[in-house]
Amino acid sequence: MCGIAGWVSADRRAVSGEIRDQLVRMCDAIRHRGPDDEGLFLAPGVALGMRRLSVIDVMGGRQPIANEDGTVHVVFNGEIYNYRELRRELSRGAHSLASKGDSETLVHLYEEAGAQLVDRLRGMFAFALWDARRERLLLARDRLGIKPLYYWSTPEGLTFTSELRSLLALDHFSAQLDRRAVGYYLALGYVPDALSVFAGVNKLPPGHVLIWDRERGVEIHRYWSAARPALPNVDEGEAVEELQRLLDDAVGCHLESDVPLGAFLSGGVDSSAVVAYMSRRMDRPVQTFSIGFDEDAFNEAPHAARVASALGTEHRELIVHADADALVESVVRGFDEPFADSSALPTFLVSQLARQHVTVSLSGDGGDELFGGYTRYLEVLDHREIRPRMLRDLLHRGFSSLPHSSLGRNRLLALTSTRWGRYATTVAMPAAVREGGVALPDIAAEIGSLDELLDPWITDTNDREFATRMMLADVATYLPGDILTKVDRMSMSVSLEARVPLLDHPLVEFALSLPSHLSLRDGRGKWLFRRAISDVVPAAVLERPKQGFAIPLDRWFRRELRYRVDALQRSDSPIYEYVSPAAVDRVAGEHARGRRDHGYLLWRLLVLHLWLGSLSRGEIARPATAELEVVGDVHAH
Repeated sequence: MCGIAGWVSADRRAVSGEIRDQLVRMCDAIRHRGPDDEGLFLAPGVALGMRRLSVIDVMGGRQPIANEDGTVHVVFNGEIYNYRELRRELSRGAHSLASKGDSETLVHLYEEAGAQLVDRLRGMFAFALWDARRERLLLARDRLGIKPLYYWSTPEGLTFTSELRSLLALDHFSAQLDRRAVGYYLALGYVPDALSVFAGVNKLPPGHVLIWDRERGVEIHRYWSAARPALPNVDEGEAVEELQRLLDDAVGCHLESDVPLGAFLSGGVDSSAVVAYMSRRMDRPVQTFSIGFDEDAFNEAPHAARVASALGTEHRELIVHADADALVESVVRGFDEPFADSSALPTFLVSQLARQHVTVSLSGDGGDELFGGYTRYLEVLDHREIRPRMLRDLLHRGFSSLPHSSLGRNRLLALTSTRWGRYATTVAMPAAVREGGVALPDIAAEIGSLDELLDPWITDTNDREFATRMMLADVATYLPGDILTKVDRMSMSVSLEARVPLLDHPLVEFALSLPSHLSLRDGRGKWLFRRAISDVVPAAVLERPKQGFAIPLDRWFRRELRYRVDALQRSDSPIYEYVSPAAVDRVAGEHARGRRDHGYLLWRLLVLHLWLGSLSRGEIARPATAELEVVGDVHAH
């Protein structure tokens, strides 16, 4: 696992001490992603840099790595799980491999297949490859967006990095915020692909490659889509067997490591399945790690401990106390963009706990999106649109005009929404003040209504069932923008590699080609998945209702974090360049009086407030820090 950074320039600028210093600064800004080593490649017009966390071929896998004649160089972040197969194939050809790891396969595959090398890769990756003969840079990001990759294209050239903090290390980067991106953040709680919080900077979307050369500039191509054709006439018994095979294979290939390896364990269906398959594959007890709170409604630790006991793992848990507020600002600084999933806090803490014992940890992320695990899918499916449309629109306009303080206003608006609008309310908040949001009018106008918010990401899903379309929308937006960003930044902030075997792309392709009745049935999600794992996980896991990885925001903002809400309402807060003071006062007041639970919106505002302050003080430009005291009690089982 690594962090990468660098650039190509249009003017073939000569290598100088100043250019080298700029590249070193970019790499230093992300050294938390790779504390073990640094590598640089500089030539006229090109600079490639990386920070390395040594996981595979610890001694011999240094980067940048080149082909035999030094005409192709690569810097690479991630893991290629089929690298042994690729190495054998390449060695039988005309290639001489000097290392024992996975990075070197990229340069030789490129020699064989050009940009189509990505079709052969199984894993999580973001890489930059320089072809000196063609004077061409290739950027690529894995199919699901597990690993991040940003680029900044200007007439002078193109700069790339794993995290935006590398750009902030450059004197000539203006760091002007994109108001549209801030609007999406207020609506979604994260900045979605392909936007970034900074104007002119983009994320390379999952499943895409970017090619830059001096003649044609930037070209972006999509090489993979999660929107699969539906499998016809699926036999349920055969589907269970195929899913079992794919799960076992996915977890097995994710165990490749030359350093200690463990797993996050919440006691839920997904993480329990991953740990169960790990236990079958490993010749020693799996090291597992969980987090809990000293408030029963948010405490998954007892469930995780029971699963760990049943599977015979070496288990450690951290019980977090309310004074975890002391970590909030440090966790916010761990993200290179505003990011408002409050479960980032426990994710950081469980990553910190795991890093004390292992270098790699597997997680169960992705299962809800692939197999219909979110309860909101069932809630939306129960929603019936009012017909005809003219009546629905008329009622919706009428209810929208009610004062925000009107009891039942939100429920009435939900009744008059479209099905897609109802789905959108489960993953987003309205931006406009008149709809209950807080964004200033120009920002709200850029974002539009909830009914249209997700349209750019669902254009290729029209031929699938509605339930599957919701899952595909989540795979395109919520999964890379929220879940995978959270896991990547929080694990990397403590130099821990997190792997997600349920997002092994053969497994993903199979899951998303299934008819929805194999996922959502009898008022529950993950029907086929539960059948497939029923012989490897404890029965109690299958019967437990979904709990989620949350913190008690509702209570915290009325008690322990009330002082932070007060800080938000001060007129000197930097958020008021983007949000309405009157709307913030309304939200804060309604929450304090217990009239409505605005915990999630207040968290978004607090994160934006803290992140903007950290940005202005230059703290986002510095590496994320792992030097924090663990808050809570650690227990070993």
